[in-house]
Amino acid sequence: MLTAALLIAPFFAASQDPAAIAPPPPAPHGAVPSPRQLRWHELEFYGFLHFTTNTFTDKEWGYGDESPVIFDPTDFDADQIVGAAAEAGMRGLILTCKHHDGFCLWPSKFTTHDVSASPFRDGRGDVVREISDACRRHGLEFGVYLSPWDRNHPDYGEPEYVDYFRDQLRELLTEYGPIFEVWWDGANGGDGYYGGARDSRRIDRSTYYGWDQTIELVRELQPDAMIFSDAGPDVRWVGNEAGVAGDPCWATYTPAPNDGERVAGPGTTRYWEGNTGHRDGARWIPAEADVSIRPGWFYHAGQDGAVKTPEQLVELYYQSVGRGASFLLNLPPDRRGRIHERDVASLRGMRAILDATFGSRVSAGAAASASEVRGEHADYAAARAADGGVEGDTATYWAPEDGTTTASLVLDFGQPRWFNVVSIREHLPLGLRVDAWALDVATGDGTAAESGWREFARGTGIGARRLWRGDYQRGSRVRLRVEDAAACPAIADFSLHAEPPRVSAHGAPAAFLGAANVTLRSSLPGANIRYTTDGSAPTLLSKSHGAPIELDRSCTLRAAVEHAGGLSPFVLEQEYEAWTAASLLEPVHTLVEPQPGLAFRCYEGGWQTLDQLAEAEAAGAAAEGVHPTIDLQPRTRDEHFALVYTGFLRVPEDGIYSFHLTSDDGSRLRLHDRLLIDHDGLHGMTTKSGRIGLKQGQHPLRIEAFNAAGGLGLKLEWEVPGHGRQVVPAEALVH
Repeated sequence: MLTAALLIAPFFAASQDPAAIAPPPPAPHGAVPSPRQLRWHELEFYGFLHFTTNTFTDKEWGYGDESPVIFDPTDFDADQIVGAAAEAGMRGLILTCKHHDGFCLWPSKFTTHDVSASPFRDGRGDVVREISDACRRHGLEFGVYLSPWDRNHPDYGEPEYVDYFRDQLRELLTEYGPIFEVWWDGANGGDGYYGGARDSRRIDRSTYYGWDQTIELVRELQPDAMIFSDAGPDVRWVGNEAGVAGDPCWATYTPAPNDGERVAGPGTTRYWEGNTGHRDGARWIPAEADVSIRPGWFYHAGQDGAVKTPEQLVELYYQSVGRGASFLLNLPPDRRGRIHERDVASLRGMRAILDATFGSRVSAGAAASASEVRGEHADYAAARAADGGVEGDTATYWAPEDGTTTASLVLDFGQPRWFNVVSIREHLPLGLRVDAWALDVATGDGTAAESGWREFARGTGIGARRLWRGDYQRGSRVRLRVEDAAACPAIADFSLHAEPPRVSAHGAPAAFLGAANVTLRSSLPGANIRYTTDGSAPTLLSKSHGAPIELDRSCTLRAAVEHAGGLSPFVLEQEYEAWTAASLLEPVHTLVEPQPGLAFRCYEGGWQTLDQLAEAEAAGAAAEGVHPTIDLQPRTRDEHFALVYTGFLRVPEDGIYSFHLTSDDGSRLRLHDRLLIDHDGLHGMTTKSGRIGLKQGQHPLRIEAFNAAGGLGLKLEWEVPGHGRQVVPAEALVH
């Protein structure tokens, strides 16, 4: 809390004498970024390109036995790929030059398992060259992903492979121009082709690669390149593949090895701690939040309908960049060698929203003042954080005196303005200083008592960037309060923005029996809403929302707010399903009373997809029995297994049920003969949902799940009519 003395102290406006001798800057606090890290922080948003033989086998991880001949894009266009990224506002691209399957996208001197053995460009192609050159043409940075694990190479697991890995790294770092980031995956060792051996190879992940020497090689060849891994040393994994940074997400971090490991490195680090970092971490290792625009990292035609929407991408921007991390968004080229049209459309929609939000500042022209200014000198005045309307200039900053750990900064517009986004940045060369902050708004003219202030937000940590986003606020003054700091604050940016207004739907659930009413609301009070119910895009000539919308059939509702002479780029799209009592699925009846629990069978093998189940079932189960709940407890090992549950689901009442299936790697839910949820594939812990109308009674159920490697998890939740989301209880599962 601010002290009483601070609350009544006069604010120092930006009127200090610039001719006076400026006091020295504050001393840095804790770990601070290197010059290469400071340059990297300016990027904020860049992309991943996952493209290899997996694109043509419909897999996520190749086994290593794929023939290079299958790599045959029909219309490869590096400028279309890079142009789509540039148009989206990305500032760099990282290409998967070699994934775990070992196929190289460049003609390597050290293997024949590369693009030169493919039909691409008649064996004379070089994807790395074409993408890196296109990046330079479009003004983007270029980075390389080189998988340490190689399921194709015969020497993997032996010292000779490490030499091979470094030889290929040297090729990439010396033949393709400046590299802004080198990306090392944590997947290391397991089953593979290995030159025809077809076995499983384990390594000592703490020592095998000799990471210290490999890092030295990168420093020698590309001294400005950032190195990414679970443990840095320059940038760390955020700990999930959902693109979401922790809140807070400290840029300081002390990597610690997993239990049983001797060294914190790729695949051996307590990666989950990277989600938030450590407030007093020993090193500056900021987080990178990676996620794909589709469910998979590689292109699959079956996922064309599952591309993230512009609104979802914007949300991820706030959950990554807005928490001080970088946003690494994967764009998988399709079998043509282009970014699919649906991905491009979503990227354009995201860019339109961000441009409309950050293209101008609500706070432009505001008078800035502060509770205290360092040495009362203009070099540290409040205006240095407001920057006279120049967004993103973090070279200057407002700072109070040493020892001041509670202070405040005010922007005064003179007249009330609407906003719903606030951007705050610290001056990073001085380290992470602010621990707790709050935001207040006032509608008065500045002569009212301090009771005129109303708090609307608070948080922990600022760092590279903190974006607050919430309900629209209206006020003539906005105040940033630093409530606690480890050292005097150094605020480089404090600015306000307004998103285009959005529409929310209220009333009818997504699925209903009979008929229902929907009411639309704008996030900006008083704004008019245009809508359609036939799935077409709303225009200024579409129906204007007034009374509740009556729904008596399934439809697609789309709506947008009138804004700035047109419609907001935020377009609500909501699918509604109308069910009748006659359309609900009938229960089944059994001759004997079902027993508690579900029957299960566990299968072992090298799993990539649930499509392998037929072959595994023919070979026989490793274990079988009855289990009371849906989870992974009956597994026979922690990697490379599949579980199949069968039985009945007891439904308590007639209605429409929503199901949510969560798993790490693939899973499926079938009710009766319907595939309700298909969550197959290699992926992290994610959830997929489905909906179905059921009558009271017993309904045949089958759940399939597999795990390849890494995390473990399986959970089925449902939403019973009139109740919230919950795990399906044991009493609802019988066989």
